[in-house]
Amino acid sequence: MTEDTKFHHGDAPGGSPIVEMRNIEKHFGNIIALAGVSFDVRPGECHCLLGDNGAGKSTFIKTMSGVHKPTKGEILFEGKPMNFDSPRDAMEAGIATVFQDLAMIPLMSVTRNFFMGREPTKGKGIFKRFDTDTANRIAVDEMRQMGINLRGPDQAVGTLSGGERQTVAIARAVHFGAKVLILDEPTSALGVRQTSNVLATIDRVRKQGIGVVFISHNVRHALAVGDRFTVLNRGRTLGTATRGEISPEELQDLMAGGQEMAQLEGSLGGTV
Repeated sequence: MTEDTKFHHGDAPGGSPIVEMRNIEKHFGNIIALAGVSFDVRPGECHCLLGDNGAGKSTFIKTMSGVHKPTKGEILFEGKPMNFDSPRDAMEAGIATVFQDLAMIPLMSVTRNFFMGREPTKGKGIFKRFDTDTANRIAVDEMRQMGINLRGPDQAVGTLSGGERQTVAIARAVHFGAKVLILDEPTSALGVRQTSNVLATIDRVRKQGIGVVFISHNVRHALAVGDRFTVLNRGRTLGTATRGEISPEELQDLMAGGQEMAQLEGSLGGTV
């Protein structure tokens, strides 16, 4: 596979990018965590970022979601320079991140977890209180739209499967206006059936015109749902391929540094 033929900046669905990162570098003192990252996500697409441990995925997530400011390069949000002062600014603009640890309270109900910190209320002044009926109705409806029928809105999150918990977090982000959804290894701890449910959820989200950034080290899962694929290797992006342009083996090779190995073999005359 040559970079010219197989692995180039492919065309993606959905017009202009919602978020675009251009030649991003992020330094922590002498450590260079990101050394030249270019990446964008467009409405209604799932753009997969693939990389092994140590590739720079965590720093990438935090830079795209407004936690870290880049040392060099620029990030555009809806075509304008992204100048968020905090992750909250990014969230309010519509960049939502679902982390592996999910930040949920197992003993609390699905509804309470769904609305955590954003509860609908009724009444005024000292009579202001949590609007349980509205919250329950919304939580059940949103989960049903994502393909999950709850036993009841007061069902504890701890009784849900890992895949269902991921879906609660995704449905919550969508309900509160996500334009871009960053998913951090959403399938890494799941079994086969739960994984297929989460991949189906990602497909539903994409069809609503939301841009999905699916971060994973699992090539098979990425290929099941992705429109474009970018490989992150030692803090650099190695280019972007569109679905159908690249095989699972080629993606796996790039992730594992197979490209570097092939170059080394070539320079040493195949003795490696």
